[in-house]
Amino acid sequence: MNTWIFSPPMSNKENARPRLIVGPSWVGDMVMTQSLLIALKKNHPESPLDVLSPGWSLPIIRRMPQVRRPLKMPLGHGEFRWRQRYRLGKQLRKERYVQAYVLPRSFKAALVPFHARIPVRTGYLGELRFGLINDIRKADRAALQATAERFVALAMAADCERVLQIQPPALAIDYGNQERLIAELDLDPYGKIVALLPGAEYGPAKCWPLDYYHWLAGELVSKDIAVWVLGSQKDHAAGEVIAAGLAAVRNLCGRTELEDAIDLLGLSSAAVSNDSGLMHVAAAVGIPLVAIYGSSSPAYTPPLSDKAQTIYLGLECSPCFARECPLGHLNCLNNIRPEQVLSALSTALA
Repeated sequence: MNTWIFSPPMSNKENARPRLIVGPSWVGDMVMTQSLLIALKKNHPESPLDVLSPGWSLPIIRRMPQVRRPLKMPLGHGEFRWRQRYRLGKQLRKERYVQAYVLPRSFKAALVPFHARIPVRTGYLGELRFGLINDIRKADRAALQATAERFVALAMAADCERVLQIQPPALAIDYGNQERLIAELDLDPYGKIVALLPGAEYGPAKCWPLDYYHWLAGELVSKDIAVWVLGSQKDHAAGEVIAAGLAAVRNLCGRTELEDAIDLLGLSSAAVSNDSGLMHVAAAVGIPLVAIYGSSSPAYTPPLSDKAQTIYLGLECSPCFARECPLGHLNCLNNIRPEQVLSALSTALA
């Protein structure tokens, strides 16, 4: 792995100083960031880790025991606002961070560590960030195909050629919050429960058809398996389609926060999900999972769990990574039959 290092090696005393991670802007990527945190704690066990990220991601970060402190980025996605980034960086100087790891590849993402005067700022080159990033790594797509691999590679020495040891994310469960949710949502936590996760923030080219989810929910209910549909308020209408005519299906979309979804997945026996942020959350909770891929590919963003099964057709037009099917047929998802998913799910539940 080629790189250019402009900072001297660190002493043992410096290695014990805190480190800053500038986190990504997607739920799934934030979950996969925990693999980097695990690697950093293994390499520098005495070094506290702080994560700077958008406000929505703080509930996820709080479930990562490797993190000393989650820091809220006070700017929205895509906002530049140099003056505010300068002020935040100046405020962080007192922390005396020894190193920063900048996961987003944008120019603006590297400004806060630069203004915080963090001596070693590690990341991939991205948008011509010479100077802002002074420990520049080359993103070798052939050697580091998956997102988690690229994240974890930043924890290694620049000249290290060892095989990457990627530890899967493991989000902590809040059992007190589970009890609150059971009471407030009037849930029955006993027996088998399957969580259905029909949303995908990226776009419809990642979304398995709702009528397939509805059929699957009906089959599960007929086997006395409870079904919870989880997602944001945006997914509420989809949840209604899935639950239509099935009194035993609970549409919880929009009734919970992100941290609640973590704890409800912790109560579930298994989950079925599109390639989405909640798919990565389910994998990190450690339950059996059937993950359905359409326009994306499990080669790049697989669920990091040995309890996960992925279903991906790998058509000639796949993966296109489009938000909507450019060919108008969405065969990459329509041709994944619900019977196939039910079979995979039955194996997981067994």
